[in-house]
Amino acid sequence: MSLLTVNDLKVHYPIRGGFFRKVVDHVRAVDGISFELQPGETYGLVGESGCGKTTSGRALIGLNKATSGEMLFEGKDLAKMGKAERRGYTKDIQMIFQDPYSSLNGRKNVLSIIAEPLRNFERLSPKEELLRVQELVARVGLNPESIYKYPHQFSGGQRQRIGIARALALNPKLIIADEPVSALDVSVQAQVLNFMQEIQKEFDLTYLFISHDLGIIQHMCDRIGIMYRGRFVEEGTASEIYNNPQHVYTKRLIAAIPEMNPEKRFEKMHLRQSINEEYQTEYNNYFDKDGRMFDLKKISDSHSVAMQ
Repeated sequence: MSLLTVNDLKVHYPIRGGFFRKVVDHVRAVDGISFELQPGETYGLVGESGCGKTTSGRALIGLNKATSGEMLFEGKDLAKMGKAERRGYTKDIQMIFQDPYSSLNGRKNVLSIIAEPLRNFERLSPKEELLRVQELVARVGLNPESIYKYPHQFSGGQRQRIGIARALALNPKLIIADEPVSALDVSVQAQVLNFMQEIQKEFDLTYLFISHDLGIIQHMCDRIGIMYRGRFVEEGTASEIYNNPQHVYTKRLIAAIPEMNPEKRFEKMHLRQSINEEYQTEYNNYFDKDGRMFDLKKISDSHSVAMQ
């Protein structure tokens, strides 16, 4: 059975206008996406800024209210639960936030930050709590003695490791990683990503990995969903998306990955030009008259594309 199944998830925000501030339209941040996560896998949500990928993740964890759709976690619909009922599932779904600087409370030391979920969900004695926090801090590669320091005393990579330790505190089944390395240096990014893969095996975690960086997604993910304007344009395994992209938007994203080999840069430039020509000449095959994406259609057992 799937750990998480999302069916036709929509998150719309009202646009109000006129003297009485009536709802005149909606911003369709997420406009009907569906996907599944199997236990132990990493699913990547990819797209440009504003495509709705972060909103989707925040809706799953309850930070944004879903307008409609199903979010089935182990068969139970999170969207239909009240706060009290949903609380029982909160400890199984945790989130690593994008900004390691604003996601940690600067007024609290590391001990209080990591212990907060433990205090909310588990009844530990002060000694048990201290040992648990020290164990988590050591596991993410920090000195256990640093638990009395404050966030401003750490580097960006160290702060993100603190965020990861907080997410691991309750032994969750699913971690939503919202661009966890986008604010970090490239060398630190590699350390954090490799560490996330290590703990995934150790703790048997499932990741929903949100990013706009296709290189990172290729390194981390088993399956990928490409988002554009709140909808999926393509979904498939990592090899299918990278080696056989079908939607013009997916092709443009992959072509935007920088080419490190100088000898292949002209070839990459011609590829981008040909994709741009395809976008101009075959636009109607990918988008309807209102500029919206078509529904996904299967082209293989694991590969779906939004085309006419």
